Amino acid sequence: MEAPDCLEWIEDELRVIRGENLFRTLTEIASGQSPEIVIGGKKHLLLASNNYLGLSTDPRVIGAAAGALSDYGTGSGGSRLVSGSSDLHAELEEKIARFKSTEAAILFSSGYLVNVGTIAALVGEGDTVFSDELNHASIIDGCRLSRARVRVYPHLDTDSLRHMVSRSRGGGKKLIVTDTVFSMDGDLVDLGEICSIAERYGCMLMVDEAHAMGVLGEKGSGATEHFGVERRVPVVMGTLSKAVGSLGGYVAGSRSLVDFIRNRVRSYIFDTSLPAASLAASIEAICIIESEPERRKHLMELVDTFKAGLLEMGFSVLPSQSAIVPVLTGEPEATLSLASALRDRGIYTPAVRPPSVPAGKCRIRASLMATHTKDQISWALEGFRDSRSLVKSF
Repeated sequence: MEAPDCLEWIEDELRVIRGENLFRTLTEIASGQSPEIVIGGKKHLLLASNNYLGLSTDPRVIGAAAGALSDYGTGSGGSRLVSGSSDLHAELEEKIARFKSTEAAILFSSGYLVNVGTIAALVGEGDTVFSDELNHASIIDGCRLSRARVRVYPHLDTDSLRHMVSRSRGGGKKLIVTDTVFSMDGDLVDLGEICSIAERYGCMLMVDEAHAMGVLGEKGSGATEHFGVERRVPVVMGTLSKAVGSLGGYVAGSRSLVDFIRNRVRSYIFDTSLPAASLAASIEAICIIESEPERRKHLMELVDTFKAGLLEMGFSVLPSQSAIVPVLTGEPEATLSLASALRDRGIYTPAVRPPSVPAGKCRIRASLMATHTKDQISWALEGFRDSRSLVKSF
């Protein structure tokens, strides 16, 4: 079927996207998020999952989800403020609050909904947001929706942030918002310094713990624990879809903050709530994160081995401090070539291109899981070594 006349411009847009090597397609995976997956009937090593601790396929987590599915059914039936709030929602919110060392927590259906809704409720016209230039798209969209003035500071540059905040004029509220671990670079913000700036200049502070929860901190609760600043960050958001291995997002903070969100954040009020299976899976997974620190230790040992091997081969690897290992390739064509060569060798780790990363900074974003073995990391390094010689342009 041809596009209607009013949509003919879309074909022109698609030609531009293809011409710039930025066209995207879907890869159908016929298995769970295990270290080895099935694509097109063939086994591949998975190096592209945010399932950092391997919990989405842990039998205990699956069992908890199955039990809740049997007891509660497949859907929640409505928004939290109508019929979609269960005892499991309350249990998980209490669990998250204890885990994050806050008074309370509130659940959303995704981390994206947390950021677009919460930022837009905390600030508005006449207010100012200070945002790291590499913040996640959901933070950027939340800033735009808020209609506040947005001041973007250079990535991780706390001196520039301090200068911007100290020179900020006019009334209104001020909000600093930042990822703690950045999704495409894997690097870590200096959260102690960010807290000091917020406190010195009377700013609200909101941090995104999506890629830190489960990976950082002695008990695995994230960067706020890692830096010892749990009591200094008033607005903490995170996701349950990465290291926790389930689905959903949350805000953790004071009880008054949670009450405010429940009454003012549109992406909470008007959204159907999480189903019971996801809630039970998250509850069980957080218990495992707290009780099995060896998972984090093994994960970081694998990351160190993998990074060292790539650097020895001459790859350009960003100095990440997480389970994310970005291998810089530069331009889209080189990145697609490397991803294809790896795929031919049974290693699945897709090309990352704009707008996910800035122009000229395309990469292979490898991410490791605690359920990978040392032999599988050796397999991955062998694949990169063989593929390196086939890619001449970086």
